[in-house]
Amino acid sequence: MKPTADLCDEHGEKIKVIPGPFISYGEAETCSGEVVTLDVEDDNSLVRSALEENGQGRILVVAGKGSTRCALVGGNLGVLASENGWAGIVIDGCVRDARELSSSPIGIYARGTCPRRSEKLGRGNRDVSVQIFDVTISPGMHLWADSDGVVVADQSVPL
Repeated sequence: MKPTADLCDEHGEKIKVIPGPFISYGEAETCSGEVVTLDVEDDNSLVRSALEENGQGRILVVAGKGSTRCALVGGNLGVLASENGWAGIVIDGCVRDARELSSSPIGIYARGTCPRRSEKLGRGNRDVSVQIFDVTISPGMHLWADSDGVVVADQSVPL
């Protein structure tokens, strides 16, 4: 994977930087792939159902509105994502079980941690355009994440 800084240098404004900070919790220090989106708030039901599917090397972007009230991904979901072939998860919100996530061989990026689990009421939307700060992220875009940050671009920018 090309570093995010190099992608920004090479492609200029075609690359959108999702404002951080994002902290890496997975074992993989980098990840990249096609985006699948979720728009949720304090409910991770759709996160689980998405990660139960074959990830095919894609990245699950969870637009959790930056909530720090609960975690949207924990150790069990990290294992599930890895087992089902996801390349990574990017959460605009929190994770829990940080020690367990650190042994998950995928990229997992989030705003921080919270020990409280989320609700499980089935609320939210999947495969819709989501907004994280001023960046619109749509299904099918490409995402790259590393120690410098998280960036997205439409499909015209090569992986």
